[in-house]
Amino acid sequence: MSTKEGPQTSRRGPYAKSAERRRAILTAAHAVFAAHGYRGSSLQDVANHAGMSQTSLLHYFPSKSDLLLAVLNWRDSITGDGTAPPDPEESLSDAVLRQARFNEDVPGVLELYTVLCGEAVTEGHPGRDYFTQRFERLRRSYARQLAQLAGEGRLRPGVDPDTAAASLIALWDGIQTQWLLAPGSVDMAGCLRAYLDLVLLPEENPEGASAGALPLAPLG
Repeated sequence: MSTKEGPQTSRRGPYAKSAERRRAILTAAHAVFAAHGYRGSSLQDVANHAGMSQTSLLHYFPSKSDLLLAVLNWRDSITGDGTAPPDPEESLSDAVLRQARFNEDVPGVLELYTVLCGEAVTEGHPGRDYFTQRFERLRRSYARQLAQLAGEGRLRPGVDPDTAAASLIALWDGIQTQWLLAPGSVDMAGCLRAYLDLVLLPEENPEGASAGALPLAPLG
């Protein structure tokens, strides 16, 4: 028994240390990118924040763009990448409001998302494809849900699912930015609820259950 556990323990030790160093770098990069943006930050800034040399950092992330994409994926592990389905019985409105309230507990993550999303509109930014694909995925998801609600007679007359989906995402991002600037002055969930009340008709099910709601793609 002891002869088997010795090598296993030695293998696990370096792996755990490597994973810990990667997390430390991602945490440092998250803070630096959120504070100064991708363009305004350097690998040396991240290395200094992580308390290591730039050479050590490059051992884990060979380039600045590699580090950025790793940070974005790490961010998705916290708030969701737009594909992980929540409770399938949850209504669209309830899911949006739940996610908005959750986002208020991770302001640093929202700050990073907002800063990098704004930078990514420029040509050549390494995060451009990430955000382009993310918005496309979100639009498809919300449009699909809204089209289903339209089929159930829940979408108000004249509301186009594709337009309403793009508008919901635009509102959400804009409200998040305002909330980051003045948290006490903006009610994210309240604003999103008001928008959804404009495009959706009230649920008529007497038991208050959502009929076949599709999974929601979390935003931010």
